[in-house]
Amino acid sequence: MNSKLNSKHAQFINWMPPFIEVLKEKGGAATVKEIREGIVEKMDLDDEFLAERYEKSGLLRFNNQVYWAKQYLTWEKLVETSKHGIWSLTKEGLKSSLTYDEAYKLFRKWIKIHSEARKEKDRLKKKEKSPMETATGDIESDSENLENVSLLDIIKSTTPTGFEHLCARLLREYDFEDIIVTKRSGDGGIDGTAVLKINPFVNMSVYFQCKRFDGTVPISYIREFIGVLASDQKGVDRGLLISTGTFPPGAYELERRNTMLELIDGEKLIEMFHKVELGLTPRMEYDPDMSFFAQFMEDN
Repeated sequence: MNSKLNSKHAQFINWMPPFIEVLKEKGGAATVKEIREGIVEKMDLDDEFLAERYEKSGLLRFNNQVYWAKQYLTWEKLVETSKHGIWSLTKEGLKSSLTYDEAYKLFRKWIKIHSEARKEKDRLKKKEKSPMETATGDIESDSENLENVSLLDIIKSTTPTGFEHLCARLLREYDFEDIIVTKRSGDGGIDGTAVLKINPFVNMSVYFQCKRFDGTVPISYIREFIGVLASDQKGVDRGLLISTGTFPPGAYELERRNTMLELIDGEKLIEMFHKVELGLTPRMEYDPDMSFFAQFMEDN
């Protein structure tokens, strides 16, 4: 990793200046992937650093930090996001450039604003804090608490059946139709079926399997799912393996060799929720809507 990286404060501050630079080089707008790759190149980040994950959620640390860099730049009205996940510079952002010191001042400014807002909320409402509210206190440790708040942890709190229905609900947001969640017994390893209507003439039949994991999904599960797809007599077109966990490196080689297989890990799953704002209450950042997820935490 770049030895010049400033590590005295919240690490995502380092990504704010190159974030702006990458967007300018891309003409003012870019995908999440393009921005990440641009920051990696500019900051000379090595593979070992990029592979680091949060112990609790399993999310890649760098990817999550880039989102937080974007959030602070959004609060400052320098960056905005489209519904299709494209990040772009605002008019003010196009005129701006940031040094690390300026990014740090921006960070301190917004941490203070949110800290004061929470204190005022506590004074007015006098009620017990929800699980998603972070403690007030030192503003830099407060930011670290914010960075580790994970929608993924809430999804992991669903029941196995609830997670299947939640995945079905998510697929509906992505234009899948005729979605059926199969019964838990005798489903042949398939948790649900769906149809994606690509155009008026072409439909794609889909099987999906849902794995609510904290860690890495064993590769044996993936091979078993491939076997189910290959032996299906109905001619299924695609199989989605959706997990809150991660997949081992060998899994992506299996995906590359099996065109029917699509792997969706916890990180990609969260991005899908964000893109369609499912179960999320827009504020200045997305907050999980506990009333939405509650229905999936108990079996009917």
